[in-house]
Amino acid sequence: MIEKKGKNGATDIPMDPRIKAPPNNEADETAVDVLGIPLYTRAVSGAVNRILRGCTGPRRNFCVSATGAHGIVHSRRNPDFAKLLRSFHMNLPDGMPGVWIGRLKGARRMERCYGPDLFSQMMTASAKSDVTHFLCGGTDGVAAELERRCVEKFGNANICGTWTPPFLNAGDYDYERIARTINDSGAGIVWIGISTPKQEEFAARLAEHTDVHFLVTVGAAFDFHIGSVRQAPLWMQKRGLEWLFRLYVEPRRLWRRYLEIVPLFICYSAVDLFRHNFLTRFLNSVLRRRKSSTKN
Repeated sequence: MIEKKGKNGATDIPMDPRIKAPPNNEADETAVDVLGIPLYTRAVSGAVNRILRGCTGPRRNFCVSATGAHGIVHSRRNPDFAKLLRSFHMNLPDGMPGVWIGRLKGARRMERCYGPDLFSQMMTASAKSDVTHFLCGGTDGVAAELERRCVEKFGNANICGTWTPPFLNAGDYDYERIARTINDSGAGIVWIGISTPKQEEFAARLAEHTDVHFLVTVGAAFDFHIGSVRQAPLWMQKRGLEWLFRLYVEPRRLWRRYLEIVPLFICYSAVDLFRHNFLTRFLNSVLRRRKSSTKN
């Protein structure tokens, strides 16, 4: 169901080769490679400021993803999905494991950019601005309830439309129709809360037809902010144990996912770090030899 206002489940998804990468010609020096995916290396506040600055320029349909271990592991097993993430304007580290790997690779200032935190900070920061938001995701009633909560929790009444997607494969939506509704609403930012990897493909396909500044995928942020799904305690989030809490809360839905993702992420990361450290030492050794030969 689509609600428009005036201006003020899949795991392995075959990617459509016709999807074009959103326009992204800006060199990004604030990213570190984590298992082949460039992850943002600053704090949430930096990502918020960057998005807000982007809303003052041309509408370029930039895609932003809050990417956790699930998406990163999936990208290792699905080259098309990895290519899609690399085409995004920003991939924010949604979980602590990605942050730890980034720090071990030299990104000392890297912090977690949790999807729900990005959403809440953006809503607060843009409450008094002319930046408008379109909420796309959740089950029936979730997006509409989130609109109400945005006013109550963040003082932001700039929600210009909502849409609850039916349960379809990513390739089966009528993206032109959805985009017309979004474009007619005047939205500057589209928030997509479905699930990884479906939401990233959804965003990329939708970006082919929208006229907005950003399309941001934030996973379960909608459910967290309306209180329909419990969040892990902060101490568990900081220690990278949110997956364990979510498994406790939703064991039937998540046990297969985490049984696969957790060990694979550890194995992939160990190999990635070994290669990175070996290459770093090798290059440093070569540079030292060159300097030594130059002196002699």
